[in-house]
Amino acid sequence: MKSQMFAIIKKDLQGITTNKRMFSTLLAVPLVLSVFIPTVFILVLHFAPDESVNLQKLLEMLPINELEEDLSLSIIGLVLNYILPIFFLIIPIMAATVMSATSFVGEKEKQTLETLLYSPLSLKEIFRSKVLASFLLSMFVSAISFVAMLLVVEAETKLTTGGFILPDMKWALILILVSPAISLIAITLIVRGSAKAQSVEDAQQRAVFLLLPVLLLLVSQFTGVLFVNVWILLALGIVCALLALWLLRKSMDDFQYEVLLK
Repeated sequence: MKSQMFAIIKKDLQGITTNKRMFSTLLAVPLVLSVFIPTVFILVLHFAPDESVNLQKLLEMLPINELEEDLSLSIIGLVLNYILPIFFLIIPIMAATVMSATSFVGEKEKQTLETLLYSPLSLKEIFRSKVLASFLLSMFVSAISFVAMLLVVEAETKLTTGGFILPDMKWALILILVSPAISLIAITLIVRGSAKAQSVEDAQQRAVFLLLPVLLLLVSQFTGVLFVNVWILLALGIVCALLALWLLRKSMDDFQYEVLLK
């Protein structure tokens, strides 16, 4: 990687971490999805067991080898291994949106775009640097969120039931394949849209539509219409990875100075 590309990545990452408003926005959604919501599930199950009837109905749809002898552990396992993984398709998109939406339109607003274009990097390399900066931030937030979620869930499970529920194979596919692929798709589209947007808010509004397919998948998990298994995740990950690479290449090929200077 050229030192100039690394400089752009470093500048963008520092711009997020030093901006208190954007940094707090970046952390808010992951904290809610990875810590607050699992805690609510576990506390409701412990202090108001009658409210867990709907989750018990979902248990009947699971393969028999997924069930634990303890009903509470089975329900927590349902939450951990069937519902929470979908949240980790939302977290990288939301994290990427905060940074990638400002990638080029932010340069315009700060009147630093011309300086960026005068750098010795080609337009493709600038575009790639912007995408990579958002991707690294997105994956970092996802990794930290997973660790926080796992610590909280295991600690609360131990306190309320006396046992543990370990994450299954789906988590490996989510964190290593599906989440990075979906994140790269979102970042590529958002960064490209940021070049055409007139404001950061405009770029962020466009990015909201990328969450709709993931939200539909989340609803299907809650309603029991579709339980995502390892094979579905593997197929989804491969398709998304191929789509992400194609979109990145096509976006870099189509990216022109005229788009930025409109």
